[in-house]
Amino acid sequence: MNTATPTPEETLQQTQARLTELEIKFSFAEDLLDSLNAIIARQQQQIEALAREVHELREQGSNAPGTFRSLRDELPPHY
Repeated sequence: MNTATPTPEETLQQTQARLTELEIKFSFAEDLLDSLNAIIARQQQQIEALAREVHELREQGSNAPGTFRSLRDELPPHY
């Protein structure tokens, strides 16, 4: 069983390789976070626009008196 202790130079190289790997992973995670933040901001704008449209449609519906008719009062198309 040959378990040689790594030299200080080997240990330094291993540490540098691990640090480089962590920096790469961090960079990808940071890019992903930026992308997700942009998506969330865009979706929030869409939600706000849809909420305004719903509000406007409700206003139009409540401001149109007498336009609601029950389908029971309608004559069938063949009359």
